[in-house]
Amino acid sequence: MQTNNGVVASEIPGAVWVKSSASVGNGNCVEVAALAGGTVAMRNSRFPDGPALVFTADEIEAFLRGAKGAEFDHLTG
Repeated sequence: MQTNNGVVASEIPGAVWVKSSASVGNGNCVEVAALAGGTVAMRNSRFPDGPALVFTADEIEAFLRGAKGAEFDHLTG
C-alpha cells in the first residue's frame, strides 16, 4: 500500500510513531514511522491527527546525512 503526502497521520495503517530520546517532553517533537515499501512518514507530535509527510529511504538518508553534517544548524537559532 502506498501512503501519500498529506494523509491524516493517525490513520496510516500499522504506523508505529517514534520520537527522539532528545525530546524534552513538552510535545514539540517530530515523530517518524517506517512504512511498508521502505518509505518513512513524518508528523508533528503536537498534531497527531494532522497531515503526515512521506519520504523515500533515499530522501531520509540525504536529510540525515545533512543533519549529521550540521547543514541545518542555522535553523535552530
